[in-house]
Amino acid sequence: MRVVEIDRFGNPAEVVRCVDRPDPVAGDGKVVVRMAVMSINPADLLMIEGRYGEQPTFPFVPGTEGVGRVESVGPNVTGLAVGDPVVPLAGSCWRDRLVARPEALIRLPSDVPLDQAAMLKANPATAEAMLTLVPLEPGDWVMQNAANSAVGRNVIVAARAQGIRTVNVVRRPGPVSDLEGLGADIVIVDDGSDPARLASAVGEVLGDAGVKLAFDAIGGTATNALAGAVAPSGLVVNYGLLSGEPCQVDPYHLVFRDVHVRGFWLRTWFAEADRSAIAALYARLIERLQSGGLTTPVEARYRLDDIAAALDHAARPHRSGKILLVTDAAAGADQPADQF
Repeated sequence: MRVVEIDRFGNPAEVVRCVDRPDPVAGDGKVVVRMAVMSINPADLLMIEGRYGEQPTFPFVPGTEGVGRVESVGPNVTGLAVGDPVVPLAGSCWRDRLVARPEALIRLPSDVPLDQAAMLKANPATAEAMLTLVPLEPGDWVMQNAANSAVGRNVIVAARAQGIRTVNVVRRPGPVSDLEGLGADIVIVDDGSDPARLASAVGEVLGDAGVKLAFDAIGGTATNALAGAVAPSGLVVNYGLLSGEPCQVDPYHLVFRDVHVRGFWLRTWFAEADRSAIAALYARLIERLQSGGLTTPVEARYRLDDIAAALDHAARPHRSGKILLVTDAAAGADQPADQF
């Protein structure tokens, strides 16, 4: 089988390699999954650079998420059969085959689109879970930067489904109409250079209505901009490091406005949530995926052997969509799962 590996940290396009490894065998209580489509997320780039929240053992197979089909089933496996489309939960997905236990797989309906299913595990779940961090009622406001990111787009869709209104910050006007089409209530174009300007813009639009919760994908001074824009006692949640800089917050907001700042990592949420909560979350996401309400644009697809070019593309600013990896199981990769 073909596997993407790293044996050291560094520039992603320079340290990755695609190598041959023995085909896996489905042992007792396990299945072999033939992978079809895998996404490239910012977390994957951070992991390869050595800037993520864990230290892997080398050689390491990156890849947060993807979709495939059960290829073989070992003894004592129940609930899965050969041919079932599945999403692995454990990661290390950039390979054409992997071994997993059934409880570490999300079984999908056969008619889901592969591209979108490959992006199901991380970003939509992050959006859904973050919306539960404070009590929210229909009509409440949440705010986010990097609103055109995969998580940002999922926040808009998930919030709208709950009757929650969104203020969405982007750095350029290009995505505005697209986000409004998704259901964004307010889209503000702001380059992040003046936190006071963003707070003023939010105040002008919302009036006395306050933002209870804000999501920060950027870090650096962008965190402070959100801290200045939320209501007193509001919460700013950092879940990304697009700027590459530590979060910065003016003590004025922390001390005198009682603004709170915390982080969010989906892996921690998985570890702390019970299985019924995880199952319910993904049931909602699968239903939304089937209805067409869960859609992330795709800019390009690459074969595993072209991993260096794919990572170079994924690192470019101002992309219009996700970069995906595909195997021989789904070269086109936008067909339903029952067509590969």
